[in-house]
Amino acid sequence: MLLNRRQDDMGLIVQKYGGTSVADTTRIKKVAERLVKRKREEDQVIAVVSAIGDTTDELINLSNEITDQPPKREYDMLISTGEQVSVALLAMAINELGEDVISLTGSQVGIITDDLHTKAKILEIDSSRLEKELAKDQIVVVAGFQGITINDDITTLGRGGSDTTAVALAAKLDADICEIYTDVNGIYTADPRMLDDAVKLPEISYDEMLEMASLGAKVLQPRSVEFAKQYKIKLAVKSSFNYESGTHVKEVEELEKGKVVSGVACNTNEVKISLIGVPDRPGIASKVFNTLAESSINVDMIIQNVHRGEVNDITFTIDDEDLSQAKVILNELNKELTIEDIIYDAEVAKVSIVGAGMVTNPGVAAKMFEALADADINIEMISTSEIKVSCLMDEAKSQQAVKVIHDKFNLGEKQRVSDQNV
Repeated sequence: MLLNRRQDDMGLIVQKYGGTSVADTTRIKKVAERLVKRKREEDQVIAVVSAIGDTTDELINLSNEITDQPPKREYDMLISTGEQVSVALLAMAINELGEDVISLTGSQVGIITDDLHTKAKILEIDSSRLEKELAKDQIVVVAGFQGITINDDITTLGRGGSDTTAVALAAKLDADICEIYTDVNGIYTADPRMLDDAVKLPEISYDEMLEMASLGAKVLQPRSVEFAKQYKIKLAVKSSFNYESGTHVKEVEELEKGKVVSGVACNTNEVKISLIGVPDRPGIASKVFNTLAESSINVDMIIQNVHRGEVNDITFTIDDEDLSQAKVILNELNKELTIEDIIYDAEVAKVSIVGAGMVTNPGVAAKMFEALADADINIEMISTSEIKVSCLMDEAKSQQAVKVIHDKFNLGEKQRVSDQNV
């Protein structure tokens, strides 16, 4: 609990701004105006900021010009610099508007992580510096996406890590709300850049949002949703380009379970890996997947085919950013396992439906499969949970798949009716 609030009725707001929100100096000035406005409404404000525009991608490209396999410590040292630029510029813009402000890096804020470079997890936050600066009645601008190990090495939190920075700070300081600002107006029934008739959801449950984020909806990093659910943080996703209400992420209520499917997610950053002719003996699958896990490579869908004599085939999917590392690991493992062949397919996509009401409504998966069959879209792999069904398919068919599934469940029509009742 933050003890330094100036008045009992003063709020503490954590706002996160993504790269598109601070894409240039004009946008940075607009964000500064938004923060100053909120501060002058008698709120204490912490802003968590990503790197400007495509800065991180540009830094990664520079790295690739040097080496295909950069040391991960040095990689983090490089890509963490983008946020330092954006927080300094934003602090300058706020200062120009006459408000006291200070910018801080992840290490200065006291974000302590493990030593898993490029995918570090937050272990603890020493909030004393933050509390001290807030007590001075300043706006605090924090570099997202980064932290520091107990050995003072800079780490980064993975793709979308600024979301996790913001929610973790909100949890640590018992903030009234954490607002995630992006380039869309909230969470939609499908990606509005992919589907014109996608409709904004006024609210969504933590569990649904976690599934959507994990399945390809890039508005929030999955770990940030886990934090929000664990600590019951009020979370809102809004656009930094307007003042619309956005989407609120919250605990599911019984009445909401009547909404069978909330949205369709599409992830084109998938790679299908097929291990052909794997020796059919106990411990092989354990060896493969434990070795991948030790390098923090997350495996999603898994299928093991019926064995053929003394061998079988195992197929699974991973994120495409892990592909080069996975190839090294599997090639090394194969010296021991003598797998007949390893096939990599990056031309795939995962299309999923998510909805809290799926738990108590049979036939949802069949309806999804019917929509795909009617559109002559072949399903390569399937995975399910209580509130989602995912299908792997040819990436070239993924946009059509999103559309036919969205139409099959009448998502645009249903959400418009729902909006009228809010």
